[in-house]
Amino acid sequence: MAIQIPSRLLFIDGEWREPVLKKRIPIINPATEEIIGDIPAATAEDVELAVAAARRALSRNKGKDWASASGAVRAKYLRAIAAKITERKSELAKLEAIDCGKPLDEAAWDVDDVAGCFEYYADLAEGLDAKQKAHVSLPMETFKSYVLKEPIGVVGLITPWNYPLLMATWKVAPALAAGCTAILKPSELASTTCLELAEVCRDVGLPPGVLNILTGLGPEAGAPLASHPNVDKIAFTGSTATGSRIMASAAQMVKPVSLELGGKSPIIVFQDVDLDKAAEWTAFGCFWTNGQICSATSRLIVHESIAKEFLARLVKWTKNIKISDPFEEGCRLGPVVSGGQYKKVLKLISTAKNEGATILCGGGRPEHLKKGFFVEPTIITDVTTSMQIWREEVFGPVLCVKTFGTEEEALELANDTQYGLGSAVISNDLERCDRVSKALQAGIVWINCSQPCFCQAPWGGNKRSGFGRELGEWGLDNYLSVKQVTQYVSNEPWGWYRSPSKL
Repeated sequence: MAIQIPSRLLFIDGEWREPVLKKRIPIINPATEEIIGDIPAATAEDVELAVAAARRALSRNKGKDWASASGAVRAKYLRAIAAKITERKSELAKLEAIDCGKPLDEAAWDVDDVAGCFEYYADLAEGLDAKQKAHVSLPMETFKSYVLKEPIGVVGLITPWNYPLLMATWKVAPALAAGCTAILKPSELASTTCLELAEVCRDVGLPPGVLNILTGLGPEAGAPLASHPNVDKIAFTGSTATGSRIMASAAQMVKPVSLELGGKSPIIVFQDVDLDKAAEWTAFGCFWTNGQICSATSRLIVHESIAKEFLARLVKWTKNIKISDPFEEGCRLGPVVSGGQYKKVLKLISTAKNEGATILCGGGRPEHLKKGFFVEPTIITDVTTSMQIWREEVFGPVLCVKTFGTEEEALELANDTQYGLGSAVISNDLERCDRVSKALQAGIVWINCSQPCFCQAPWGGNKRSGFGRELGEWGLDNYLSVKQVTQYVSNEPWGWYRSPSKL
């Protein structure tokens, strides 16, 4: 299928602009390993221009054009963006699939979620107006107090390649709803749909500088954005190592950050389950999005009494997954995003085997695919808790397995990790599910499923999976500053000091 990749520039101050240093980065189709286009490569010079544009947009007309405009005004633009995204759904889904390798059906689902997220935050933007001047109850009648919620200011949004447009939207939509102005820096491995978001913003007449989009390498564009003194907050989704560097950079200026980082999430399968239902959710929880999900439930903890039969079923489900070019009908697993990621995933599988683990199925390149960064969905057993494959995030279609005998043992295995993003429990005993949900040390718990995500519900992790919550009302709060306003309403003098007039 011939997909035309639009040739775009950087999006700064409402206009397409060539990078100051005129650099570009090739786009590689992960299914064919062919160069199919290129994107502009921003550097610190372009970051300066984008931050200045965002600052101007924030204060234009004393903020009345955007930051202090009513939420209803901003909602109008968010709804227009949602409508234009829906109108271009087919094209955007194809660009997403060819750029990052996810199956076309998944990419189309993502585009629906993008439009839904903009619509949701349009509603919340309108709701902000009614929440302003929220009354604060005080113990003294001589004072009255209320709260204002105001945009934090200029925000830097740095996003990953596994859900290129959707992860950008998780940040852009609430930031704009709050009245912030923003600079979006998507991953250089998958930026094409984010550049199309810029074209959408132009089409709907978003005021210049409200959203600026800079594509480029992390060290050359992301780092200068994260450390810029005129950026008031950084919101980042990506690796724990990069998140740590961003946090250190922001600390120099006491700049707030929200971080959604890596994960090594558990899925606990108890002995009372329907084996096929549990097997499908287990496969979906790890192999969806080609296994490249920060919340992937990639550590299976299964009750020892059903382990043998359950794994046999799981292998059948896994071998039935269609691995192909993302554009083939029925594709359910495409390539990982890049050659570097392909080598990393295979090396982690090889290390596990060398450490004594058993590759139950998968473990290499599918025989029928000679090109592309394809990795078979892989299940690894005979794993110890000290093995790299059990402890480190793979970010590929790799599931490792341990068994348990008691609920306490299952929870100990589940929580023995430096991460705390997602988790899942599968059991027909709902009281048990409730107990386990409370005991799991994670920001998200799924019961009898894995990976469902709704823009109305909070998303984020604990421990080294980061802090702060995206989505829902919590996502909007990420970009709002709370101001207390308290007034003395009595006609009587305060009376703490002796009045000079009475001396």
